[in-house]
Amino acid sequence: MTSMRFSLLGPVEVSAEGHTLGGAPRHRAMLAYLLLNAGSTVSTDRLIEAMWGPTPPETAKAQVQASVMAIRRMLRAAQAENIVRTRPAGYAAVTEPGQVDVHEFRRLAAGDRDEIRQALGLWRGQALADVQADYVSATRALLEEQRLTAFERLAGLELEAGRHAVLLDELAVEVVNHPLRERLRGQYMLALHRSGRQAEALAAARDYRTTLAEQQGLDPSREFAAVEEAVLRDDRHALMSFLPYDVPDFAGREAELERLTRLPDGVSVVAIDGMAGIGKTTLAVHAGHLLAERFPDGGLFVDLQAHTAGRDPVDPGEALEILLRQLGVPAERMPPGTSERAALWRAELSGLRALVVIDNAADTQHVRPLLPGGSGSMAVITSRRRLTDLDGAHAISVDVLSERDAVELFTGVVGPRAREEPAAVAEVLRLCGFLPLAVRIAAARLRHRPRWTVDYLAVRLRDQSRRLAELATAERGVAAAFALSYEQLSPDHRRMFRLLGLHPGQDVDAYAAAALTDLTVTRAESLLEDLLDAHMLIQQEPGRYTFHDLLRDHARSAAGLEERDDSGKAALTRLFAFYTHVTDLAADLTYPDKVLPIRHEPAPGLEIPSLTDRADAAAWLDAELPVLLAVGAHAAERDWHTHAFFLSTTLFPFLEERGRRGAALTLHLQTLSAVRRAADLRSEGRTLADLARTHHALGNVAQASQFAREAITTCRAAGDPEGEAVGHHFLGHSLERQDDFHGAQDHYQQALELFQAADNRVGKGVLLTDMGEIHRHLGKPDLARDYLEQAQRINHEIGSPTSLWNTQLALGNLHSAEGEHDAARRALEHAYAISRDLGPHLQAETLNALGAAAGAMGDHNQALIDHDAALALATEIDDLNEAAHGHLGLAKARYALGHTALVRTHAQSALLLLEGLGNPAAADAARALL
Repeated sequence: MTSMRFSLLGPVEVSAEGHTLGGAPRHRAMLAYLLLNAGSTVSTDRLIEAMWGPTPPETAKAQVQASVMAIRRMLRAAQAENIVRTRPAGYAAVTEPGQVDVHEFRRLAAGDRDEIRQALGLWRGQALADVQADYVSATRALLEEQRLTAFERLAGLELEAGRHAVLLDELAVEVVNHPLRERLRGQYMLALHRSGRQAEALAAARDYRTTLAEQQGLDPSREFAAVEEAVLRDDRHALMSFLPYDVPDFAGREAELERLTRLPDGVSVVAIDGMAGIGKTTLAVHAGHLLAERFPDGGLFVDLQAHTAGRDPVDPGEALEILLRQLGVPAERMPPGTSERAALWRAELSGLRALVVIDNAADTQHVRPLLPGGSGSMAVITSRRRLTDLDGAHAISVDVLSERDAVELFTGVVGPRAREEPAAVAEVLRLCGFLPLAVRIAAARLRHRPRWTVDYLAVRLRDQSRRLAELATAERGVAAAFALSYEQLSPDHRRMFRLLGLHPGQDVDAYAAAALTDLTVTRAESLLEDLLDAHMLIQQEPGRYTFHDLLRDHARSAAGLEERDDSGKAALTRLFAFYTHVTDLAADLTYPDKVLPIRHEPAPGLEIPSLTDRADAAAWLDAELPVLLAVGAHAAERDWHTHAFFLSTTLFPFLEERGRRGAALTLHLQTLSAVRRAADLRSEGRTLADLARTHHALGNVAQASQFAREAITTCRAAGDPEGEAVGHHFLGHSLERQDDFHGAQDHYQQALELFQAADNRVGKGVLLTDMGEIHRHLGKPDLARDYLEQAQRINHEIGSPTSLWNTQLALGNLHSAEGEHDAARRALEHAYAISRDLGPHLQAETLNALGAAAGAMGDHNQALIDHDAALALATEIDDLNEAAHGHLGLAKARYALGHTALVRTHAQSALLLLEGLGNPAAADAARALL
């Protein structure tokens, strides 16, 4: 066969030996259709429909035969007559790899950055540009969608590599041509933003919002809003806002600052060590602000809380999530595992020059995953321990203040009075142990007492020191200064301070503080600000208040007796009521279609933040999530079991969407212990159902089955039919995953009947979909279709997006199984459009279904693209089941394309996962490929 190329990505052309062959437009249109379906037999009826649609001319069959003869004559002139062959059922184009630009494009588009560039380089304008036929319009649109998807993937890779400058012109053209394509617009904004063109990036965002509202009456998605917010926060320099407040009266530390600000090139890690209260954090933050010009891409901050009283240290995975969020990585892209987050962290920093302050590290292992790698960024770490085994770190040990520096700090806070009593100042500094924190607290107390002399302050500190003589020397000054400051607070301020010591979370806002203290939000905020001014609290981000570690110890100690009496219990009850009530409101806005909504009545008189829409609710949940998890754990431990149960069951969808299934599992287990101690049978049954749901999401089939069976028994004993229905539902899921379709059908049927009896329409819609799926597996397509149509009607009536997604996915799978490929693709694309607003776990499942449908219709290159995208998402969120099916789908597609080595790689990965998940049929498919 002579060297021949077929070009469809532009005008339809056939070329051989560098020469373009002729042919009438109708003939080239028919040849293009056969080439698009290369390797498959196309019947005459299908060709007729493709060329003329539902109303073909009477001579259509004759015209097809004449066109095929003309095509063969053209190809015969180039000694390639065997490309179009006659088969018993029709015609088939038989081509070699690389001959048809469409197939080459799809192969390359599934590759790396350079291959995607090659794929896009195959386009010569509008696909099928100079031919006309009924199929052309839809095919052209599909190919354009694939081109845009490939370009968006390339743009993402280029942005990750810091190559935003090379993208700008290309993105600008695509945005003009596709003004409503959200991902393109977001990438264009990021490229502008990273090129220092913030105003233009924000203008592009405003233009998109206006266009979308005018043409479709819609608002942008959360992903777009996150990009817009990242641009709005700063024009590449907004990241600096994450460094805590730099104290205006910083004093001393000249030698340390000299070393920090004059580090030689190549130093990427600095470790500052010293005792508690020595001023490590203040030094690191002050240096960070001084180094702003050297690190123009921002300053990031995370407190690892290795020495925070009553708290476990922040684990590296959680710390990486905090840092990645500061870099603008949305929750939907957040990987679940520490190693994956560390890799994403280094990739996001690649090409940036940012300063990262990592505060209160326990040891080297605690901090190692957070290091920026070989980028131009620098990490400044503080720790009470010398990190001698941190390779390549520049170490700075911080001692107590020199007398001169301590005098400078004290005088800077107190003012001219300090200069009038130098001997008394020296005594105060000695009593404070020359510790910066103690000096600052004592000085702040004197500044707010204009009638006090420095000598009077010294006398009071001596009294406190005698009472605290049993404390270690280093801590004694801090304790004395704290005790004195605490005594001088007003009763309201002391009460606020004590009750904040009861709060189980790391920080608090004015609304939660108001609930804790039973005050108005205005009064609570005023007290918080006063404590901030007195250095009794610190603020690391606007509107949120927390303690220095040493002061937290004292606050907890001061609150100890109060915690055991009725006033402390009442304060915590109000606090927990506040969090459960606002979580309820946020969950209603974010997930309005819950199968089992749980109502929680708020305590009277609580003031709550205004949450008006889904975006407000999601933002509140994101901001408060670490606190809510701590509150849930504390409530479970201290037997506020109703609050623990409410938070546990209400937070699950949000934790699922954010890929925090491990946190959900921990919270459910803590709650289970609490409700069992309280003998609350109904809450126990529903918590068991939540555990079944969580284990199912994690792919733990055996555990999901066990907890589902326990949930059924317990809910039945508690007289809770809807809870029992959920147990049957997830037991059915577990059995379905193990290919026990008859067992699954039985439990789905029981769940459906229980939901029907309770008039739970959301639950009924979910179970009708499951019944449709199970009848597809059982080979009963007509029954399956009937159930799915019923489900679709109910889900449209109640407006449940999750249920609508589920039904569309099931319909797509059914159409695909029945060979109705076009209908399958339409249904699955609809499901994917819905899933984009529902989280990455549903997107991954839908992409795998799209890949399977593409494979079923012989489009194996498209199957590669879909399964690859599904695998990437599933890996990010630790969804083992969808990761397994992504690997299996890639193995099948690679097998069909003859990529033997890659088949083995993916099939082995799939088999390992599927055997662990207890999915025998899929595991057998992987073994067959191997």
